[in-house]
Amino acid sequence: AGVTPIVIGVAADSGCGKSTFMRRLTSIFGGETVGPLGGGFDNGGWETNTLVSDLTTVICLDDFHLNDRNGRKVSGLTALDERENNFDLMYEQIKALKDGKSISKPIYNHVNGTLDTPETIEPTPIVIIEGLHPMLDERVRGLLDFSLYLDISDEVKLNWKIQRDMEERGHSLESIMASIEARKPDFDAYVAPQKKFADLTIEVLPTALDPEDKKTLRVRSIQKLGVPDFNPTYLFDEGSTIEWTPCGKKLSCSYPGIKFSSGPDTFFGSEVQVLEMDGSFDNIQELVYVESHLSNTATNFYGELSQKMLAAADAPGSDNGTGLMQTLAAFAIRNLYEKRNAAAKNAAVAEAVEA
Repeated sequence: AGVTPIVIGVAADSGCGKSTFMRRLTSIFGGETVGPLGGGFDNGGWETNTLVSDLTTVICLDDFHLNDRNGRKVSGLTALDERENNFDLMYEQIKALKDGKSISKPIYNHVNGTLDTPETIEPTPIVIIEGLHPMLDERVRGLLDFSLYLDISDEVKLNWKIQRDMEERGHSLESIMASIEARKPDFDAYVAPQKKFADLTIEVLPTALDPEDKKTLRVRSIQKLGVPDFNPTYLFDEGSTIEWTPCGKKLSCSYPGIKFSSGPDTFFGSEVQVLEMDGSFDNIQELVYVESHLSNTATNFYGELSQKMLAAADAPGSDNGTGLMQTLAAFAIRNLYEKRNAAAKNAAVAEAVEA
């Protein structure tokens, strides 16, 4: 207790790679013990959605569902609907953490859809709230020091679901399409509008290099300008609009290749800097070469970006733009935390001197 955390909000639909991103994020802050708060069932613990490492606590906002699964059957509303989420409690508890107080937070059990016995959460220097609605409620949004939106396009979502539910779970294409269509109205009404509030949006789209290719991804990092303590990443020359195909003599790439672009744009009325990668890396040398041309990566040393990507080589997206943009986002958040932390220490020193 006594810690004043910085609070990061991450919005995304379920099954959109949030858990991979959370592990990338927590690993960049260091700390060996990244695991569930309850230790999981294997260690005689309890069912929990909360991840804790030395510096970070990741809270899943599903824990603030108003009703359990049976309650939603009665109400006829989905968990995407704002009326099925307890924003009063969410605000109260995130504010308490931000004030350095511990909280007793509910647990939504994803296995059987029940609301379980609450767990105690202590404030850590970084608190990440992730889920469907971190920016929907104005009060909760006001507590965020930085916000991200992971935006998976409908085509990619469908391809991923087909891969997971059809190939791995034996579901039919019709049932997959039906489940996506059923969620879409509520998703568009309650989740997607948060994009305009995000300081950083990571868009995942199908590749533009080959229209027949369903696996390769084009990923755009849309970085809002004017956010305190956040300096957007760019290629070569700040403010310029650049398209770059690094494959050639210095870099061998397999089909369909790699293409980068970088430049200023507007997004929901805000000035932004966009960095885009289309294609996949074949080997880590390609990434090191690309890293040498990126500016404002917020890394501590040249090669750290490649090193972190290599460390997570077995995680989904580590050979493409999702891993790259998520890792760059994690560095930006670390940089923001270090700047805020230093400012708080300086203020405390100045106060002590005056006293």
